[in-house]
Amino acid sequence: MVGNGLHKKERKGATVTEPAWVRWLLISVALAFLALFLVLPLAAVFTQALEKGWEAYLAALTEPDTISAIRLTLITAAVCVPLNLFFGIVAAWAIAKFSFPGKSFLITLIDLPFSVSPVVSGLIYVLIFGLQGWLGPRLQEHDIKIIFAVPGIILATIFVTFPFIARELIPLMEAQGREEEEAALTLGASGLQTFLRVTFPNIKWGILYGVILCNARAMGEFGAVSVVSGHVRGSTNTIPLQVEILYNEYSYAAAFAVASLLALLALVTLAVKTVSEWKMQQTITAAETER
Repeated sequence: MVGNGLHKKERKGATVTEPAWVRWLLISVALAFLALFLVLPLAAVFTQALEKGWEAYLAALTEPDTISAIRLTLITAAVCVPLNLFFGIVAAWAIAKFSFPGKSFLITLIDLPFSVSPVVSGLIYVLIFGLQGWLGPRLQEHDIKIIFAVPGIILATIFVTFPFIARELIPLMEAQGREEEEAALTLGASGLQTFLRVTFPNIKWGILYGVILCNARAMGEFGAVSVVSGHVRGSTNTIPLQVEILYNEYSYAAAFAVASLLALLALVTLAVKTVSEWKMQQTITAAETER
């Protein structure tokens, strides 16, 4: 009887939740934290951006140096994201579908940008391609400019963004397993057909999730780009660098107007990320259920 009583008490205790005041306290703390560190800064950005009216806001966004910064940011993202997409798919495919020597080392290399400061990564490129760097004199002989030019910005951005897509696809592909691909190959499908008709439908939401994160980081990167760009107005300034210059020149309304573009990008990224993350979780759950 005692044992049964304890069993019933434990079973009942498993369904007992925290007191209502504890739940409301935790929820209030979480909401206060979000309001203080997320909602309030976003509201401040848009409030300051529109402080002088819509005409001043649009004038700040159509200023020639700002247009140049927007163009360079879009070019950088347009180059970096497809390259990282290709690398991410290839790396995730190799890691998730095959076993080979150095697999753990490859995963470590993919995670390297997460552990290295962006400023340090920018300095590495300066030491390699700068005028006083290892390859600088040779590049100068052939009139090839990488540092303080667009190629340097693209290289630095690729370095800080290449883990995002691979890191989203690796666990998703591992959860999918290799049975479907092996079955397709057994039935005579080519490698490309197997990827397009079997693998891609299962990882499309993971690809979208990784691309969104990669694009947001590429367009918002500051540290590495700041080191290799040279801050040449109208030439090598991206949107974050343009915001810094305007703010340092006490053009606060213009600085916040340009910053609002990045804030809008963040909101769009968050919305798409939420949807793709939900879809990706459904895909993983379905794959684990089938296995």
